[in-house]
Amino acid sequence: MAGKPIWQLSASELVERLAEQQISAEAAVTATVDRMRATNGHLNAVVDDLGDEAIEQARTLDATFNKSGLVGPLHGVPVTIKVNVDQKGKATTNGVKAFADVIAPDDAPFVKNLTNAGAIVIGRTNTPEFSFRATTTNDLYGRTFNPWNDWASSGGSSGGASSAVMSGMGPIAHGNDIGGSLRFPSAATGAVTVKPGLGRTPAWNPSQKAERGMLAQLMSVQGIICREVRDVRLAMRSAISYDPHDPWQAPVPFEGPALEAPIRVAFTKNTYQFETHPAVIKALETARDCLIDAGYEVVEVETPDIGEIGEAGYRALMGEVNVLMLDDVRKYGSAEINRMFDEYFELFPPFEGDELLRQMARRSRYIREWNLLLERYPLVLTPFLPSPTYAWNRDAEGKDGIMDVLGCGIWSFAMNYMGFPAGIVSSSMHDEMPVSVQVVGRRFREDMILDALESVETRVGVMAKKLFERGSV
Repeated sequence: MAGKPIWQLSASELVERLAEQQISAEAAVTATVDRMRATNGHLNAVVDDLGDEAIEQARTLDATFNKSGLVGPLHGVPVTIKVNVDQKGKATTNGVKAFADVIAPDDAPFVKNLTNAGAIVIGRTNTPEFSFRATTTNDLYGRTFNPWNDWASSGGSSGGASSAVMSGMGPIAHGNDIGGSLRFPSAATGAVTVKPGLGRTPAWNPSQKAERGMLAQLMSVQGIICREVRDVRLAMRSAISYDPHDPWQAPVPFEGPALEAPIRVAFTKNTYQFETHPAVIKALETARDCLIDAGYEVVEVETPDIGEIGEAGYRALMGEVNVLMLDDVRKYGSAEINRMFDEYFELFPPFEGDELLRQMARRSRYIREWNLLLERYPLVLTPFLPSPTYAWNRDAEGKDGIMDVLGCGIWSFAMNYMGFPAGIVSSSMHDEMPVSVQVVGRRFREDMILDALESVETRVGVMAKKLFERGSV
């Protein structure tokens, strides 16, 4: 086939070519599996290779297509699934050695939504222990490398997903996010994502033995990481299909009503007590200019205090983790992750007892203040981290390292605590690595966030194309 190789095609391009019978699902999946096997030996993004069964599924899909046409909007698209979510017959390890034999009795709803739409799972991707680090490494599978260079982190906790998608192991990767686990990896690798808001995508593991804590229910979401914004949009339309196992999910259409132009965007460079790196300022100003060029009205504002909200959210979640999760960390976690949890608790002392209840009540005030801001400005362009990509093990280098990576991620964590959707796109480069910005939006307006991300991407280019042109993966 003339032009770029099949494994470099976007999901949108693949579906179009499959529908027109220019390529088969078997050809698309085989090319991507071959790419995965050629590249994964170094990157270690996929830790469970499902390529052989994926190719068989693709053959079956081709036979179905010959009889009745496309099975869904993701017909024949190769995807990966993170190992902390159930896939029938596969281990839901969450990056922990002791969970290697936790075999899922059924697919999680998010997995079903993708496969019901025609997607084919080619592998399962790496995550740190308990999915609780901003870099991806563990004693069970080892470290996942960043496809740009070996020094940088691939992000966490969906680092396997971001490394896989950016290196060509499928155009769509599943991930999830309780404090930044879709956005940290996307920022680290130049991928694009939108962290869905509360109630947008279904979350439930059939293998679970206990219910998640209330804050985990309110903050954690399932989502998509891709190389291109249009593929996030394509996948999300299927991923949001309603499932009654999740008591928070609301069956709301993906596209909301059009707003009168020009859409107003609030803009801030404020990283509070953390010094903002010049490369981040450049990325923010570039993204601002892209949005203005696309017809948005961008106004620099002072937002409600993200420093306070981010810290409150972190300490509240630590309070819940201390009660509901820490016993498992102590029993099954490595010495390194246990030391890091000790440091988390020192840096972000858990709210306990009455104070935890008061802080959870205060959460509604934070949301109300941001609702009022978003009433005036439906989108907000913000920093993500105050500095560009960090070294792969920086968060394990004591309390200073944790603050340099997680502690300064207040713009990430606050959005989970309040339940707002937030997208990531890279708008510039620094030291031959992408530098990202964040766009926040109203609840159930991920579509508007994606519009804004696409306006930036259209003008600065798709980062994966720069990576492929460089030939480093």
